[in-house]
Amino acid sequence: MSYFYPSLLVLSVIVFGTALYVTRSRWLPHVPVPGYLYHRLPSSFAADLEAGLSSSHFNLSANIANGDSRAGLDQNAKEEVKRIMKSQKVTFDEARRLYTEHRFAKNNIGPDGRPRDPKFVSFS
Repeated sequence: MSYFYPSLLVLSVIVFGTALYVTRSRWLPHVPVPGYLYHRLPSSFAADLEAGLSSSHFNLSANIANGDSRAGLDQNAKEEVKRIMKSQKVTFDEARRLYTEHRFAKNNIGPDGRPRDPKFVSFS
C-alpha cells in the first residue's frame, strides 16, 4: 500500500507528459521563447542604420550626414519593431507599419489616422 501513491504519481506524470508531447503542435506556438536573453540595442542613428532599422522609405542617412547628435530612435519602439520583424518575418517597413497601426488602435485612432471618438467633430 505504501507504493500506491508514488506509483500513481509516476503514472500520472507519464500520462500527462505523453499528452503534452502528442498535442505539442497546438500549444507550442503559444509559448513565448526569447531569441536572446540579452541584446544591446543601438543608441545612435549610425548604429540604427547598421542594425537594419532603415529603408528607402525611412532613411536615416540624412540624419547621419547632418551630424545629428541625438540618441537615435526610441528604445521601446526599436525593441517592438525588431520583435515584430523576427516573429512575423517581415521587412523593416512592414514591421514599422504594424507597430504604428497597433499604437493607433491602442490610442483609439483609426487606420486612416482619424480618432474613433464618437464625440469627435472635424471641419474641413
